[in-house]
Amino acid sequence: MKPALRQLLGSLGLLFLGMYASAGAETIAVVTSDNLTSTKRTISGARRVIASAHEQATFLDFLVTDPDHDRVLADSIRQSNPDLILTVGSRATEFAQANFAKTPIVFSAVLYPAISGFVETLASPGRNITGASLNISAQTQFIYFRELMPQIKRLGVLYTDNTASLIAPSKVLAEREGLELIPIKITDEKELPRALDSLTRTVDGIWSVADPRLFTPQATKFILMRTLKSGVPLMGFSRHVVASGALFALDFDYKAIGRQAGTIANQVLEGTSPGRIQVTAPDVIWFHYNEKTANLLNITVPERLAAVAKEVYR
Repeated sequence: MKPALRQLLGSLGLLFLGMYASAGAETIAVVTSDNLTSTKRTISGARRVIASAHEQATFLDFLVTDPDHDRVLADSIRQSNPDLILTVGSRATEFAQANFAKTPIVFSAVLYPAISGFVETLASPGRNITGASLNISAQTQFIYFRELMPQIKRLGVLYTDNTASLIAPSKVLAEREGLELIPIKITDEKELPRALDSLTRTVDGIWSVADPRLFTPQATKFILMRTLKSGVPLMGFSRHVVASGALFALDFDYKAIGRQAGTIANQVLEGTSPGRIQVTAPDVIWFHYNEKTANLLNITVPERLAAVAKEVYR
């Protein structure tokens, strides 16, 4: 065999072996919009699960910052030719969905993905996207409310157009727990005093939904003050609201959310269409309560809940 031909065949052999070795070496574009601890924990959980099934997977990190730079960032991601895009949070997911219609997207740490328009429904996301949400079911929240207050019968809730789609299904779930849900729609912050007066006179507790149009810093402070003054317990939508005076809230373990996203990502990398994978809800839930508020309202937190409380505010 001539040296030139032998060299050519050797080169082709090395090329073939390189292609073979790279098979299965998936590229994952990790898109975030901040460097918060919760974001880092989410990524950590997801990467560990993905790497356990895809040892040669490469993770490339991208940070969404200024919307004016979205196009440049999108081009950078395209050049990496990712097999999958993993996003953390709504801003990063919005960016990925707007720029990548064909690349599979798995989101994580997103609240209300159906309301945000990321998926068609939680059960059947559709298109090229699915993921791990922060949606703790209303029924789970009602169960905790009843455990804290066994005699509770009527729950109030304030909402806006932003969260209106949550109300009807939540009323059904409340009925399953023997509760009547009394909703009042807020179209202007000036309506808050009258709405709260109406609720505090007729309900045993107030459930809250994470609605940024309603819970502005000023409105949140007013709601907390009015409910405490009226002696009506308020369930907060986050531990931060509990720290400010709400009776309790349910929170999530971000690393566990990441693990859920990683499990979904593995399904996608193995060939399942994202649009056919159901959006997950948190499988690790943390209970937070405000001991001072409980004492003011003469509510005794059951030993089981006190024992597992992630954080107690005093």
